[in-house]
Amino acid sequence: MEEKLKKLKRLFEPEAVAVIGASRDPSKLGYHVMKSMTTGGYRGSIVPVNPRGDEIFGLRPFTSLMAFPRTIDLAIVVVPAARVPDVFRECVGKKVGGIVLITAGFKEIEDPGGTRLHDEIKAIADEADIPVIGPNTFGIVNATNRLNATFTPEFSRVTPGGIACVSQSGGIAHLLSFLAMREGVGFSKIIGLGNRLNIDFPEILDYLLGDKTTSVLMLYVEGIDEPRKLIAQLRRIKNEKRVVVYKTGKSHKGDQASLSHTGSMAGNHEVYLGAFRQAGVLAVSSVEELLDTAKAMDRCPLPKGPRVAILSAQAGPGIAATDVCESLGLELAQFQPGTQKSINACLPPLALRTNPVDMGPAWYNADALSRLIRSVMEDPGVDGILLLTMFASANVGIVEGMREVLTSWNQRKPVVSSILAPEGIWDTQVRDLEEKGALVNYPTPERAARALANLWESRELGRR
Repeated sequence: MEEKLKKLKRLFEPEAVAVIGASRDPSKLGYHVMKSMTTGGYRGSIVPVNPRGDEIFGLRPFTSLMAFPRTIDLAIVVVPAARVPDVFRECVGKKVGGIVLITAGFKEIEDPGGTRLHDEIKAIADEADIPVIGPNTFGIVNATNRLNATFTPEFSRVTPGGIACVSQSGGIAHLLSFLAMREGVGFSKIIGLGNRLNIDFPEILDYLLGDKTTSVLMLYVEGIDEPRKLIAQLRRIKNEKRVVVYKTGKSHKGDQASLSHTGSMAGNHEVYLGAFRQAGVLAVSSVEELLDTAKAMDRCPLPKGPRVAILSAQAGPGIAATDVCESLGLELAQFQPGTQKSINACLPPLALRTNPVDMGPAWYNADALSRLIRSVMEDPGVDGILLLTMFASANVGIVEGMREVLTSWNQRKPVVSSILAPEGIWDTQVRDLEEKGALVNYPTPERAARALANLWESRELGRR
């Protein structure tokens, strides 16, 4: 296992990468892989391999892998399926550290020849102990060293962060990454497992367990060949890394689609969900919830209890958040007498001053607003704070008014917010608060409340 981890580290942190099937033709995947590698900021050696001698993205190609005189750490293979066995043998001869096999046409297809090819290349890789990501994968991204070993150059726009996205679906990985770009969520790794020739979830999780740039494991799961092995691995690592899983394939049609897509049946959905719970791992029910939860896990401490304080600049968002909190097992905190006295001093009698708190009358008074927020944060009966503010022209200064108290507090308890305005008004201020670790922000009160509830459930599952 130790040797395999060393090889996976070499695969994700290569000094030299060969693109076998590199191309100048935009209709070929080898073109897009070369574009990803050459425009993403990767600083190692890039070695295009193509029998033709024409320059590719400003680089001289080599007619074969063996023609390159130095060591190759990672080979990205994007040639027709029938050629892959010979390419693998060449990789063995070159002592390549690892392979990303983008090529499709193996056991996921109906033709029995695909399974025979799959078995042939697996035997070659296993005998040489070469880790292979794929086949039928979009590739991998290491945002830390700017390695974009995929056919999607736009992955290079991902902000480096603490979340590793591990997905059996290229489409879902793209969706999660593009949402993350829009919402400023940072990734450490993006990994498309594909059809898992000899590297599956357990091996990747072993590697990520030792990856210092990764704090959260975000998994999208369809079908698994060895579910017990995965559950055992999750049980082992959940105390060292935060984990959130989205499992699909609960319908009959979804189960059949999983077999066609990944080569594995999805299996009984409820059994999987129960197994995840027994392993102490949180399972969610949508792509949006998966990313929202991973974002909160990456940027917030886990709450010590279920008691939440809802502070809202308008009553409606507070009521919406309250409904979600109560439906998901959070409790509205009962403020201590000193806290309630401080809130009463900051707000007029007509305002809603118990939990949820309507901060509307404090819009224009930054001092009163700060005192109110701090008193709630310091209440020992409060485990987490939901902070909700929708823009109105009259409250344009409210975010600036909250800035000092939020940054100085620095999330000693989780602060999850929904602070929203038309584009260009509060964007920079909210981004600055997130970057300083003062809060984690969502577009709606419901999403913010669910993220906080999932933090609490994750803690409870971990305790079990």
